[in-house]
Amino acid sequence: MLTKRIIPCLDVKDGRVVKGINFLNLRDAGDPVESASVYSREGADEIVFLDITASIEKRKTILEVVERCAEQVFIPLTVGGGIRSIEDIRLLLKSGADKVSLNTIAVENPELIRQASEEFGRQCVVVAIDAKLVSDLDTQRARKVADRWEVYIYSGKKPTKIDVLDWAKKVESLGAGEILLTSMDRDGTCEGYDLRLNKYVSEIVGIPVIASGGAGNLEHLYQALTEGRADAVLAASIFHYGEYTIREAKMYLRERGVPIRI
Repeated sequence: MLTKRIIPCLDVKDGRVVKGINFLNLRDAGDPVESASVYSREGADEIVFLDITASIEKRKTILEVVERCAEQVFIPLTVGGGIRSIEDIRLLLKSGADKVSLNTIAVENPELIRQASEEFGRQCVVVAIDAKLVSDLDTQRARKVADRWEVYIYSGKKPTKIDVLDWAKKVESLGAGEILLTSMDRDGTCEGYDLRLNKYVSEIVGIPVIASGGAGNLEHLYQALTEGRADAVLAASIFHYGEYTIREAKMYLRERGVPIRI
């Protein structure tokens, strides 16, 4: 059985780590380089660095911060935000990133997924999907008959009318090596991951799925990796504000039979 991963997430705005609820009401959570260094020492399996306003502001990722993080981190570093081209990806990889996360640009130019996979290998291409629950109604019976999720881009600001399950299958076919799946409805709420969303996506693709959005305690991590069938869990609030350490999370999971690297 493959080892499951614990991945702290650094959402960065104006050079600082921030955390909000449902992608709104951001509050400061520290310096990204210091945070990355601490998580690396604590035993995180990977770190995700997302420049969350780069696409909205139509600028590239802050390379200087990426370089400084890479100097302090000795585990895989995934970087996303503001990527528009193969050259942008090349610069990030040269700056110390091990993987890149494509979100808005993946929807606007899906061919970049294929190009990046062919140029750099699919192992370094992560497609991030921001998913929002949409309720369908049976108008004749006036009752809810199904739930589906819609893909949002530009840090959750813009709906696309693309179905998340369809999009997950498509990005896999284009060459994505992993999917970073964030529930916008659960993000920052500390109420737990959207287990149905993660389970549905994990069951229809053959690449790793990283669950994101909603971790509030260690049981939530366990649920995402078991009921949600995720290959890894991304978390921010529970680590940023000192509620739990990476080691505490890993020991909790190991004691419950989850294969984890200590």
